[in-house]
Amino acid sequence: MKKVLLIEDSKALVGALEGALKLNGINVVWAADGVQGVAAAKREKPDLILLDLMLPRISGFEVCRILKTDDATWRIPVVIMSTLTDSESRTRAQEAGADYFIGKPYSLPDTLAEIKKYLKI
Repeated sequence: MKKVLLIEDSKALVGALEGALKLNGINVVWAADGVQGVAAAKREKPDLILLDLMLPRISGFEVCRILKTDDATWRIPVVIMSTLTDSESRTRAQEAGADYFIGKPYSLPDTLAEIKKYLKI
């Protein structure tokens, strides 16, 4: 079973996305802030990370940079999911190593299709 790490502080968003992922046979691990997210990525070794940019403790930009420069996690694809959709935020996310960027609010069918592409399912 494929595993996705969702690093997101909004419980409402987590609930909706987690339900959709589980219906598609995808296991979900959740971290509510950047520090927990980095630790969970190293511990859980997910197949994909869905990362918000506006997080408590450390930002998603910093989380992405940490994950993409760590030998244990740099190969894991990171998909940013954020309301920060301006060109500066997109550029910063790309510079931090993000593999893809999805703006919020997002289309659930389109987002699931993108997730499945990265999971190769």
